[in-house]
Amino acid sequence: MNGTDEGPTPRVGTASGAGPPEVTQSDHRRSDLSELRDYRAAFAVAALPMAVVDHRGRIVRPNDALGGLLGTDPASLAGQSAADLVGLTSDGPTWRAYDEVLRGTRPRLRCTRRLKHADGRPLWAEVTVVPMGDPADGAGCVLLSVADVSDRRELRERLRHLRMHDPVTRLPNRTLFFERLTSALATPPAQEAPEAPQFQDGTRSQDGAPSPHGRIGLCYLDIDGFKAVNDTLGHRTGDRLLAAVAGRLTDCAEADGHRTGGHLVARLGGDEFAILVEDSSGTHQLTDLARSVLAALQRPFEVSGHRLSVSASIGVVERSSAGTSATALMQAADTTLYWAKADGRARWTLFDPERNAHRMTRQALSSTLRPAVERGEFTLEYQPLVGMADEVVRGVEALVRWNHPRFGLLAPSRFVPIAEEDGTIVQLGRWVLRTACRQARRWQLEHPDEPALFISVNVAVRQLWDSDLVAEVAEILAETGLEPGLLQLELTESAVMGSSGQPLRVLQALSDMGVRIAIDDFGTGYSNLAYLSRLPVSVLKLDGSFVRGFRYEDGAHPSPADETIVEAMVQLAHRLGLTVTAECVETSGQAERLRRIGCDTGQGWLYSRAVAPERIAELIGTRPPEG
Repeated sequence: MNGTDEGPTPRVGTASGAGPPEVTQSDHRRSDLSELRDYRAAFAVAALPMAVVDHRGRIVRPNDALGGLLGTDPASLAGQSAADLVGLTSDGPTWRAYDEVLRGTRPRLRCTRRLKHADGRPLWAEVTVVPMGDPADGAGCVLLSVADVSDRRELRERLRHLRMHDPVTRLPNRTLFFERLTSALATPPAQEAPEAPQFQDGTRSQDGAPSPHGRIGLCYLDIDGFKAVNDTLGHRTGDRLLAAVAGRLTDCAEADGHRTGGHLVARLGGDEFAILVEDSSGTHQLTDLARSVLAALQRPFEVSGHRLSVSASIGVVERSSAGTSATALMQAADTTLYWAKADGRARWTLFDPERNAHRMTRQALSSTLRPAVERGEFTLEYQPLVGMADEVVRGVEALVRWNHPRFGLLAPSRFVPIAEEDGTIVQLGRWVLRTACRQARRWQLEHPDEPALFISVNVAVRQLWDSDLVAEVAEILAETGLEPGLLQLELTESAVMGSSGQPLRVLQALSDMGVRIAIDDFGTGYSNLAYLSRLPVSVLKLDGSFVRGFRYEDGAHPSPADETIVEAMVQLAHRLGLTVTAECVETSGQAERLRRIGCDTGQGWLYSRAVAPERIAELIGTRPPEG
């Protein structure tokens, strides 16, 4: 029409001259084959080593990169076990996870394995196994990929090494030390010998199994005299000294460790170091090591042009690994190091369970002492002070006891030193003073026809410093109605002699109030009688060590020297206007000789032990029975 040819007749169902051609089934097949060839080509030339693995775990199709990684012709890998090639059989959990992926019951496996590169160098590889189809369809082929992560792992290990090592000495630091210690104490299951655990520094424990001896040892030390070096010569010299110390410790550990595979030397902080013996052969090995360390560190160091001499205090702990925790081992080591320093430094000290038990008991008492005062766990007993001439009870000394809910009735020697250290003695002393004065006043009111007993109360020197003792005494005397002359306060000789300033003013104020001041345990301390004349003291209590020298009974031989000393002290005290009390009078022979010498009062088991206040009431105005 209009001089043009007509085109072909359009097919039914299509618009004339428009729309795509119909896609046939053969076209689909050609497209799928083309895509498959593209995928295979991409798979073959991919830089990531990969392989298709069948449901039996055999390699069906490896790519060239996998062959290059393993240093072999890719075609030769076909039919081989994929798990063997990439180390998936080295431990049970990984092998089971891999088998689950093959069976289609697990969606993915990813793990890190150490392989060997074609050129012989080791490499770290991240192995991934994923199903190629829908896992819900059951078992089928899986895709194995192996990524070289050596560079990434090396960087991570370098960062870990920096984090786990001390920058000054290059030794393992506290974090790595505790990691190794914890691992050394862990016992693997007896039925399975797992791969040796890897630490964050890249090392592994010896064979990953318990040591043949089943014991562990630790030398925990710090450097005596290091602070003086640091303060006088500066931190740079101090750091160089620490590095030199670390070198000598490493030499000692290596020399001893040749027999057992080496020991770990670590810097735990400051001037503290530790040598961990993971397979100790016994206490003798640790003590020998401690001796060698002391000898090595006592040799002078040449640092920054200075010749420096230092030493070390070493706490040594050696025990069975079974039942021991890292915390318990370090607590024992820290305690033993403290003992070494307290015993004079420049020495090693071996952990002593009995000594530690005493320390633990002391700590338990210290932690419960203050609450015990508040709970009223303390009580007073009273020991008579008897006139030597007529053996009539003149007064009593108040002696505090602790009814401990765990340890029973405790004598003052068990807890008073602790109370003096932590300051609880101020609170406890106030309670003792008030209770004793109240009891003395009660006896006075109950026996108005008898001479009133004076009450003697021990006072710690800390009470003179940390409390307003004068005001407290005045308040308690007013509250109880006890006359000041019936109160005697006892202080030890070492606390009184040399007193000046506030303590002397307190003693003088108490004396001016009418309170008697007594020096307890006289003759064991300074014994400065010239100074004594200037103190507001009215009573001397002779220490029992002198009185024990007076014994004739039970085959004991008296000491003429003790008798001469006591006689001289009594005469001099009397010339100074002081009265004298003899402590620890246990026999009638002692009492007779003390009476002849001129002692005023006596105290001891000959007359009575410390007893409850009811028993004292029975003795008022009478002579106490002997024994």
